[in-house]
Amino acid sequence: MIAMCGLDCAACPVYRATQKNDDEKRAKVAELWSKMFGRPFTIDEINCDGCLSGSDTLFGHCKSCVVRLCGMEKGHDTCAACADYSCAKLDGLLSFIPNPAARQNLEARRKG
Repeated sequence: MIAMCGLDCAACPVYRATQKNDDEKRAKVAELWSKMFGRPFTIDEINCDGCLSGSDTLFGHCKSCVVRLCGMEKGHDTCAACADYSCAKLDGLLSFIPNPAARQNLEARRKG
């Protein structure tokens, strides 16, 4: 499942921990991401059914993500379908996310 921004939700440790209902994995992700992003995460925050799932169970950032919300308002499955690709919102998010595959996923979708 490719998120609006190009991330592969199925590869996300938060998504995987949620789908397996694995509290041990949630604890490890919370610890790692607390160090990586310089803010504390709790086990309760490590829950997500995927950016475009339609579920209310979304990781905190995903729930309020301006890229996700923008794409949904425009009716796109991913940012690759947007006439404004690649915009400042997307570029800002992808510069923060340590995962080059997100951009690669979007580029592949644009090439069709």
